[in-house]
Amino acid sequence: MIKESANPTAARAGTEADTGDHGHIRSYVLRQGRVSEAQRRFHESGLPRWGIPYRPAVLDLDDVFGRRVPRILEIGCGMGETTALIAAAHPQNDYLGIEVHTPGVGSLLKEIATRELTNLRVVQHDAVEVVRDMIAPASLAGIHVFFPDPWPKKRQQKRRLIQPPFVHLLATRLAPNGYLHCATDWEEYAQQMLAVLCGEPLLANLAKEFAPRPPYRPQTKFESRGLKLGHGVWDLLFRRR
Repeated sequence: MIKESANPTAARAGTEADTGDHGHIRSYVLRQGRVSEAQRRFHESGLPRWGIPYRPAVLDLDDVFGRRVPRILEIGCGMGETTALIAAAHPQNDYLGIEVHTPGVGSLLKEIATRELTNLRVVQHDAVEVVRDMIAPASLAGIHVFFPDPWPKKRQQKRRLIQPPFVHLLATRLAPNGYLHCATDWEEYAQQMLAVLCGEPLLANLAKEFAPRPPYRPQTKFESRGLKLGHGVWDLLFRRR
């Protein structure tokens, strides 16, 4: 999944690991592409209202949302529909989404506006840097990582998001008994995810291996079509010890 760049000058043509000044291998490649007029409009009007700029300082989520309730982080919101559905169905929680691609951020901001969601904000920036620099330790009730790019080719797999260092970082941001929920439709990646998550001592598997899809994760149209064609989807649900 290679999507449109928020900054066309940052476009990348290759798939080799690129750490640059980031200090880590990025799990995405930014390329110039099409942004619809609606996505552009909501991106321009909504980001100042519901977007949170990246900066290397811990974010005060009580100040951001104006209340103190459980906070759920979603990494990779895609086009935003699932993120918005979950936030709308659980007004007792606050949600912070991270997405790098402008079309997806624009679509998510449209969902926030049209659904009049007050419990959802978005950061358009690299997820590793946001979690590392802006999320306080033990501050999250849950983390969602739904259908990250599987990077299926062998030479690409170093770009996969679910790797031991990042999983450890995520685990440190969870409060005790907080949960980490990953999902993928790529079986080989599911097996790697399972091995990585089981290898993190701060996490405990809530299932024997893979978990049934929890009711709070909506089944997307794409997922439903795939299931009808016999494709698999694997959910992994772990809790912070």
